[in-house]
Amino acid sequence: MKIAQIAPLAESVPPKLYGGTERIVSYLTEALVDQGHEVTLFASGDSQTSAELVPITPAALRLTPGIVDTIPYHMMMLDAVRQRADEFDALHFHIDLLHLPMIQDFIGRTVTTLHGRLDLPDLPPFYRCFGDHCLVSISDHQRQPMPPVNWGATIYHGLPADLLTPSLGENEGYLAFLGRISPEKRPDRAIRIAARAGMELRIAAKIDAVDRAYWEEEIAPLVKRYPNIRFIGEINERQKADFLGGASALLFPIDWPEPFGLVMIEAMACGTPVIAFRCGSVPEVIEDGCSGFIVDSEDEAVEAVKQIRHLERKMVRGVFDARFTADRMAADYAALYHRLPGARTDAAWLRRRRGEESELQIVA
Repeated sequence: MKIAQIAPLAESVPPKLYGGTERIVSYLTEALVDQGHEVTLFASGDSQTSAELVPITPAALRLTPGIVDTIPYHMMMLDAVRQRADEFDALHFHIDLLHLPMIQDFIGRTVTTLHGRLDLPDLPPFYRCFGDHCLVSISDHQRQPMPPVNWGATIYHGLPADLLTPSLGENEGYLAFLGRISPEKRPDRAIRIAARAGMELRIAAKIDAVDRAYWEEEIAPLVKRYPNIRFIGEINERQKADFLGGASALLFPIDWPEPFGLVMIEAMACGTPVIAFRCGSVPEVIEDGCSGFIVDSEDEAVEAVKQIRHLERKMVRGVFDARFTADRMAADYAALYHRLPGARTDAAWLRRRRGEESELQIVA
C-alpha cells in the first residue's frame, strides 16, 4: 500500500529526547517500510526515516527558538497533505483533532490514532460532531469518556524487537522512575515507596515549564530529604537501555487515566518488571505476577518491591516479545488500513464489488 503518516511537529521523528507520540510514529513508519509498504512521512525536517520525508519545518518546533504558536505550522502541513492526498491508499494522522474538518473529501481512506487522554470536557462535543471518522484507541480504557464514534480498533504500541537489549542477569539493585516530572505521574509516590523499601531510586525525567513550580515546591525538597534518591534528568534513547536494564524494577505510580504508558513496555523489553498503580491502561499492559505487579496503594507497592525478585526477567521479556513489538503493531495497522471503506486495495475493491459493508461501525 501507499501510506501517509502525518506526525506532530513539536518533536522530530524519532525525537531527540522526550516525545512518545513521535517515537511511535517512527517505529510504525519503519516497520511498515520493512513490511514492503510505500510510506511517506510528513514531519519536521530533522526527522530520520527510511520512508519518503516531507519536511514541513526545518527542525522540531520544541527545539526551535522563537516558536510561540505551533498551530500555523500544523495547518501548513495539512495543506501539504491535502495537495498530495490522492497519491495514498491510506492516510494515518497522529495530530489529535486539527485535521478532522479538512479531510471530508477523502475520509474513507483516513485513520486517526488518539495518543492522549480523552477525559477532557471539551472533547466529547467535538468528536460527536465528527463521529464518522475512523479512530484508533491505544487502550480500551482510553475509550471510556468518548461519545459514540467510529472506532476502527484498539492497537497497542510496539517497539522494535532489537531496540532495547534485555538484561537477563544480575541488576544493579535500584528502582527506576522514567518519563516526566508532573503531578499525574506521581514521582512523590515513587520517592516514598523507595524510601520505605530501603532501595535507591534513580529518576530520569524531563521537567516541562508548566511543571517547574511542581518540581521546585513538591519534588525537589523530597529529593534532598532522602539520601537514597538520585535525580538524573532527561535521558536519550542510547542511555535508556542501561538505565532500565540496570534496575530491579520500574516504578509507574501514576494517578491519572494513562492512555497507554510507553515506558512500561520499554522496561519489559529490557526484562525489567514494572510495579504500576491500577490506573488507565495499566491492567491491559501489565500481566500481574508475570511482567510485574499491579497495586492500589503505596503499602502494596512496597510489598511488591519485596516480591519482585520472584519474577524472572526472561519471562518479562517474553511478554514483550509476544505482545508489544513494532512488527505486531504495524501488522495490526496494515490490517486496519485494508478494512477502511475507501482504501484503494484489492481486498477493499473485492469487498465493495461483492456488496459487503465495511467492518467499521459506530460504537459507544
